[in-house]
Amino acid sequence: MSNEQQKPVIGFTCGDLNGIGIELIIKTLSDHRILEFCTPVVFASNKSINFYRKGLPDCNLNYANTRELNRLNPKQVNLVNCWEEEVAITPGQLNETGGKYALISLQQATQALKEGHIQGLVTAPIHKKNIQSAEFNYSGHTPYFKDYFNVSDVLMLMVAENIRVGLVTEHIPLADVAKHITKEKIIGKLKLLNSSLQKDFGIDKPRIAVLGLNPHAGDEGLIGNEEETIIRPAIKEAKHSIMVFGPYSSDAFFARGQYEKFDGVLALYHDQGLIPFKSLAIGEGTNYTAGLPVVRTSPDHGTAFDIAGKGKADNSSFLSSVFECIDIINKRMGYADMRRNPLKKISARMMANAVDEKIEETEG
Repeated sequence: MSNEQQKPVIGFTCGDLNGIGIELIIKTLSDHRILEFCTPVVFASNKSINFYRKGLPDCNLNYANTRELNRLNPKQVNLVNCWEEEVAITPGQLNETGGKYALISLQQATQALKEGHIQGLVTAPIHKKNIQSAEFNYSGHTPYFKDYFNVSDVLMLMVAENIRVGLVTEHIPLADVAKHITKEKIIGKLKLLNSSLQKDFGIDKPRIAVLGLNPHAGDEGLIGNEEETIIRPAIKEAKHSIMVFGPYSSDAFFARGQYEKFDGVLALYHDQGLIPFKSLAIGEGTNYTAGLPVVRTSPDHGTAFDIAGKGKADNSSFLSSVFECIDIINKRMGYADMRRNPLKKISARMMANAVDEKIEETEG
């Protein structure tokens, strides 16, 4: 099989039309070395790409339009023109237009992902408010993909070279967090995290840490009792099949570098996990949706309206998301290959050896 055939096909959504998404795509795909690792397919429009490309004179992005996803050119960036109409692009402005076309891009890319035309998807940032509609009634990408692919649960997993943090709860008000923390939910998320670390990151026996909900992990019930009544029992039960430890006091856990002893960390709510993650990932973090039958990643930041259209966006996290997407696809393939029926693998080897011996006899 040639290198061109082995490269995964990676899709890119444009995100909010008035945010930094398209700028990130242009900066990332202008480096032609990316074509050595994947075949990119951008879901946007000619005019939107050209609009932002004019403001980036140092970025030489060449692409070709494609109408047929089964006839992509692996030697160039491919563009699916998701809409033809004139659209007023107003960088930095939060309006209905930005959300409308972000959704069109997302819908077409997700359909291509489900149909197998692309092997992975990198989503540029959306704005959670202006994308809301009858077709998108979600708090973000993660629950959208959960419903689209009809899976029972997924895990929002933040990934960097030195740290991986999963969340029990995601985009909900802080006042509602405690009532969403249940033994069953913690165990479910632990199973997703453990499975993802094995299949998607190639770690045979992951070590996982669970954080406490209250300050100082409750101080043995002095500051809240969720650790004693919910979190510890969940960890105890999960230990039957997972190497899991905790609960740990969140502040000391990160400040003292304890996270370095574990392959994954399960935080109980959004900011508990994302504040230390973004501080430690140094701008190169990836948001990965674990638990899906497909691979979807995104950068660990938002639309950045304050710098949109100014050419200032740093594409480090976006680039990390691309390579994380490629790596996970390859790890999944390796994991599946290692666990194929061993008798079939032995039979295949025996058949190959028999053929080789027959050839040697004939040549002799």
